[in-house]
Amino acid sequence: MFGNAPALLSGRPRPFDAVLTRAGEIILGKENEIRLALTCLLAGGHLLIEDLPGMGKTTLAQALARLLGLQFSRIQFTSDLLPADITGVSIFDRDKSAFRFLPGPVFAQLVLADEINRATPKTQSALLEAMEEGQVTAEGQTRALPRPFFVIATQNPAHQIGTFPLPESQLDRFLMRIELGYPDRAAERALLTAGSQRAQAEHLPPCFQADDLPALQKEIAAVHTAGPLIDYVQNLIEATRNNPNFQHGLSPRAGLALLAAARAWAWLAGRDMVLPDDVQAVLPAVARHRLRSAQGSGFASLEDIATLMRSVAIP
Repeated sequence: MFGNAPALLSGRPRPFDAVLTRAGEIILGKENEIRLALTCLLAGGHLLIEDLPGMGKTTLAQALARLLGLQFSRIQFTSDLLPADITGVSIFDRDKSAFRFLPGPVFAQLVLADEINRATPKTQSALLEAMEEGQVTAEGQTRALPRPFFVIATQNPAHQIGTFPLPESQLDRFLMRIELGYPDRAAERALLTAGSQRAQAEHLPPCFQADDLPALQKEIAAVHTAGPLIDYVQNLIEATRNNPNFQHGLSPRAGLALLAAARAWAWLAGRDMVLPDDVQAVLPAVARHRLRSAQGSGFASLEDIATLMRSVAIP
């Protein structure tokens, strides 16, 4: 059980406190959303941010790339974008009398797929192999992507003109889906007074070395999960499968994603083991885009997830 308080990680790298602080100075009033986004990246996952235009989605991605010292690439998804525009193409080199591959913008450590649902499903599918395998196969040859490799995709609400729904196979490749929402009055007043934060995000100094991230992710993956905690996660997953409010339940891969996110959330809090509170903190971001409401084609609401958590006993 969880009677004893978990030990704090005294050796936890302090730069991540600076990352959260500096990002909070750019994306005002969204501390929890920033922490979820950083949790997703530390867990080795990809992030989907869905909201109305002008909410700071792109700015958040740029800020995280700068603060984590990641090589950054932005792809503007449009209806005429082709898969080769993402993965790259081969051109004929006259001097060598041979074709030479020109890597596309997906060959970066953090790729911003901006307004991903404005491209056709064929173009969206160009990211599937990259997100799942960390590689790109083009013209019969497989090429590894840089390490670490993250995709942050922004998405406009599906009801807006000119959007294509993401297939469920691609949605499942995003560890988390978050929404920024409108800022509160104080944060919006500060934004209106200071002006656009985009320029500040482009000039943020790095707080961390990207080359250190893979080893750090292994440390986070080793954060302890006790037997009762595994039981709790399994009970949550089973509850989604037996819940008439959902068309279908969470998959085993979703359960692994939930545990990975909970470990990263606990690690950011300075703890060496996962608590039920950590699971509950990340569950909405991990589960909502994987669960469809039985009442229609929409995804699970926050109230659906809250009801789910209340239905499962905490160990």
